[in-house]
Amino acid sequence: MVRATPAAHRETLHRLQRFWCTGGVTEGTAATAGTGAAAPTGAPAPGLRERKKRGTRAALAAAVLELAAERGLDAVTVEEVAARADVSYRTFFNHFGSKEEALVFPVGRVPGEVRAALLAEDPALPAWEACRRVLRVRLAALEAERDDWLVRLDVIAATPSLLPRLVAAGTAEEQELAAALAERAGAPPEDARPRLLAAVASATARHALVEWQRGGGAAPLAGLVDEAFAAVATATGP
Repeated sequence: MVRATPAAHRETLHRLQRFWCTGGVTEGTAATAGTGAAAPTGAPAPGLRERKKRGTRAALAAAVLELAAERGLDAVTVEEVAARADVSYRTFFNHFGSKEEALVFPVGRVPGEVRAALLAEDPALPAWEACRRVLRVRLAALEAERDDWLVRLDVIAATPSLLPRLVAAGTAEEQELAAALAERAGAPPEDARPRLLAAVASATARHALVEWQRGGGAAPLAGLVDEAFAAVATATGP
């Protein structure tokens, strides 16, 4: 059963549009609030065209979430999503290949930010601890939009066909993490250890996210990430 749709969902849709169309700062909000992401230090501000593109994608993602929470994703059509976001049917397909893709779209993900965050960590830190710190910050940021993320995760849990898409949505980030780990360690391309570590770290973070969703968001997500990483470290330690 999908959690009841928050009354603020309509405002969320418009807030996301305003957020992206103003370059990420609106009504005194930090540039990454509501996106689950932190902008890389020194990253150039996106141009008007890119901001509008992001705004449309965010509006579509919010619209499909709202409709799916109301009556289930299978009962939602692309036409309805486009209408709810106030765009054309054709515009929807300029941004997403399906309603499923729009639902799992990680709003605000900026390519390169995981790499930047990991490489900014103290080189003396063990790789596992560096991964924990980076993924802890990223997941903890989701609590800024707690209700929307809980509803999104509920919809995904109620729609088994979406689970592979959720995993696929994190593939690019996992690959980015692996590349950063290799760069950090000076490992050659044929060394599989950075890829293995990134896969385990990503799976550990996903576990924490699932536990957060199952508990209705009652426990702080950052704490769940810490517990999950500690459990893996204990199980695999000497």
